[in-house]
Amino acid sequence: MNEFLDAVEFFTKTVDNLKKGIVTVHSSLEEIVLKASANEMAYIDNRRDAKGKFGHDFWGSLNRNWLKTQGINKKLLYSKSEQFPDFLFKVRKNQGGLTRGSLLELKDSKGGSIASFNSTLPTKRKSLEEVDVVNNKKLVSKIARITDGDLAQTEEYYNYERNCFYLVRTHKNDNRAKISIVDGSFFETVPKDHLIYQMFLNVLRGHLEKREIEIPPETLRQVEEALSHVTDQTIIAASQVIEKASVRPRLRIMAEVHSEGNPHSSFYPQISDGSFNLILQASPNASALRRDLPQEIPEVEAFSIYHKRNGEHIVFQFPAMSRNISLGKYL
Repeated sequence: MNEFLDAVEFFTKTVDNLKKGIVTVHSSLEEIVLKASANEMAYIDNRRDAKGKFGHDFWGSLNRNWLKTQGINKKLLYSKSEQFPDFLFKVRKNQGGLTRGSLLELKDSKGGSIASFNSTLPTKRKSLEEVDVVNNKKLVSKIARITDGDLAQTEEYYNYERNCFYLVRTHKNDNRAKISIVDGSFFETVPKDHLIYQMFLNVLRGHLEKREIEIPPETLRQVEEALSHVTDQTIIAASQVIEKASVRPRLRIMAEVHSEGNPHSSFYPQISDGSFNLILQASPNASALRRDLPQEIPEVEAFSIYHKRNGEHIVFQFPAMSRNISLGKYL
């Protein structure tokens, strides 16, 4: 269950907070995360509001003079860095190496669509190396190394593939509000490498069509073969040095979610208004959780939804706006 333990613990703690009225489905997403999992984080992007609005000092008892020697100046201590992701869980160690350390990105929307991904393609996994290139700076990994301590000194730490989860809310200001912790697999329905090179191929085809240029099928096949090697987002997102150019251009890949990739859309009517959900790709571990979690939290209903492009996902749904909620403990 280690593959999604960060998300499961965040879900169960938030359910408890919803029961106790500590948060509601209309609370800020940052508050929901911090009230449940603040002490589990290796990186918080908005450290300013974490401390000022929600009373959480990300740095805790760490010596400020020592932090300065690590490159954390006074401005960085309590600022909103505007880097991806919004939150990064601490890694753990097991017999096979590192585990956990998931990424959590927040997506809030007044309407029924999921807000666009403006800095990176949503995927099932990402390493800190990829995060740094997407951000065009190493701030996230710098802070995470400090807070992860000795575990950050392991050889695998920087390239360790971390699970990505997305905390998504739609209709945030009314009674149709839905909040879900979504496994990145719900958005990454084709391999990221394939998605990237097909995007460039579509751009080429669009230009050829606009200019009414015809290319022999064999030539186009060779071009497609060449573009199939353009798959590494860390290279694409890096600044490029062009001979004689006085600027260094870089591509910023953005993504909009198709309706079928939105678990809150009409394609998935089982996900109710006013609910708080955990959505995981079907797997043996998810199936075990489907059996066990409702026994621990009777108010949670577990059921399957079927993503047209990526198969079965298991939903754990808590009726967050229900007035008939038992306040019994479950942890």
